[in-house]
Amino acid sequence: MPRCTGITRAGNRCAAIVEGSFCYQHDPARAEQRSRNAARAARSRPNRELTDIKRRLSELADAVLEGSVDKGVGAVTSQILNVYLRAVTVELQVREQLELIERLEALEEALEQQKRARGPYGA
Repeated sequence: MPRCTGITRAGNRCAAIVEGSFCYQHDPARAEQRSRNAARAARSRPNRELTDIKRRLSELADAVLEGSVDKGVGAVTSQILNVYLRAVTVELQVREQLELIERLEALEEALEQQKRARGPYGA
């Protein structure tokens, strides 16, 4: 089974099984695609929502401390924002799981193709 010829950050050879010379993470031809994907993830809606919730909670805390917002109103508002934060967190977890499932299915398909290419006796 051919392995990726890339080197990990730890300085070891990548252990990924590949059809060509490189895995997705080490393929120089995919560097731009990896960069775009990382930038897209950083700009994703959940990241913006998390930033917004943190800002709102901070502003709310300041307003309660300075007395411009009643403590009871601040407490209820913070509870609502915490429920919203939990929903965003669950959304991120579901999205990550779906992405991992897609990647696993792609790996399983690639492995199955390799098995078929070798024939019934592993030739």
